[in-house]
Amino acid sequence: MISRIDLRGRVLSRRELLEVLPRAEVDVEHAAETVAPILALVRAQGAAALRDLAERFDGVRPQHVRVPVAVLQQAVESLDPDVRVALDETIRRVRQVHAAQRPADFAVQVAPGATVRQRWIPVRRVGLYVPGGLAVYPSSVVMNVVAAQAAGVGSLAVASPPQKDHDGLPDEVVMATCALLGVDEVYAVGGAQAVAMFAYGAAGSDEVDDETLCEPVDVITGPGNVYVAAAKRLVRGLVGIDAEAGPTEIAVLADGTADAVHVAADLVSQAEHDPLAAAVLVTPSVELAGAVEAKLVDLVEATFHRGRVATALDGSQSAIVLVDDLEAGLDVVNAYGAEHLEIQTVDAAAWADRVTSAGAIFVGPFSPVSLGDYMAGSNHVLPTGGCSHYASGLGVHSFVRAVQVIEYDADALAQVADRIVTLADAEGLPAHGDAVRARF
Repeated sequence: MISRIDLRGRVLSRRELLEVLPRAEVDVEHAAETVAPILALVRAQGAAALRDLAERFDGVRPQHVRVPVAVLQQAVESLDPDVRVALDETIRRVRQVHAAQRPADFAVQVAPGATVRQRWIPVRRVGLYVPGGLAVYPSSVVMNVVAAQAAGVGSLAVASPPQKDHDGLPDEVVMATCALLGVDEVYAVGGAQAVAMFAYGAAGSDEVDDETLCEPVDVITGPGNVYVAAAKRLVRGLVGIDAEAGPTEIAVLADGTADAVHVAADLVSQAEHDPLAAAVLVTPSVELAGAVEAKLVDLVEATFHRGRVATALDGSQSAIVLVDDLEAGLDVVNAYGAEHLEIQTVDAAAWADRVTSAGAIFVGPFSPVSLGDYMAGSNHVLPTGGCSHYASGLGVHSFVRAVQVIEYDADALAQVADRIVTLADAEGLPAHGDAVRARF
């Protein structure tokens, strides 16, 4: 069901740990070879290519590439009342957290008459991708849209794959969520072609399309499969991206006090996303490891997506890692850099404070990853594949830029003029010094 990696009695360097720890193998470079012609086709043919590609990959040819506003409103009206209540609460909590994320402007007077300010400016327009393959994710609509709105982005567009059983429209709850959030620019476009549409823009090709179907954006965010990740890689530089998201990951650092049912259930919950999903338990407790293995057998058999879950847990990306103690376990999880990291130990908060690499940290037995997926208020679009060593999850910071504003008066510039000239000459750039001299 799930393999074991026994690191007890071994002292490993960071490099050695990275070699032995499980990780999903995702060949983005190979996928990029497949994706490049798709990007070129969309760039050249616009909506005509988007319809052809939907028919090829999604099995349906959408009449409306851009979803009519009336359809979005109808989706809200037909939304299950309980789902509406749950979405409203998720939106409220996510807005509350993201409102606190916006960085503050500042001004520093480095000398009389010499001021440097920093302003945070939102990007002009963003394209937000919401997957719709093995599952549909209205929760991802919330995470993407609320973060961009909290940043002050003025123009937001959402793309989600057309559904064969929904007349070529995106999932109805996805559309309803967009409408609840005030987003009326929604496209029935999936995969790499959605990334291309956002990056290059797209001309209309049908009598139901506007002449310009979609304007290009400045930033593209949102999770997706390997082809979405490859497309993001190819357009990076033309536009900003959040990350090349890979299969989801959960790591659990647990000691013998952890409840095996909780741990096993949490591993299964993330494994149901994808056959490539990674589920990793790091523990010094052989007893807990055995109990979790036993519980997994029962839980996998009972779960709805049992085939998908079994494949993920049995894959090389998932394992139970045995360590000598929690200190060694901390080294392992910091080297692994999981997208989601749960701490289920005595004094869990103290251990969590010592974690240096994770997309999000879930502390204690009543903070499961599922909470963060929906209702915690945090963002669930997080770095995968070890990218948490250098990258953050999605947030307000993903949609703003820091711009420095420099303002010196004549006396302030005169005080440093000679030193500027000295440094300019030292670098062999005398015209830099001349530009200062010209003012005196």
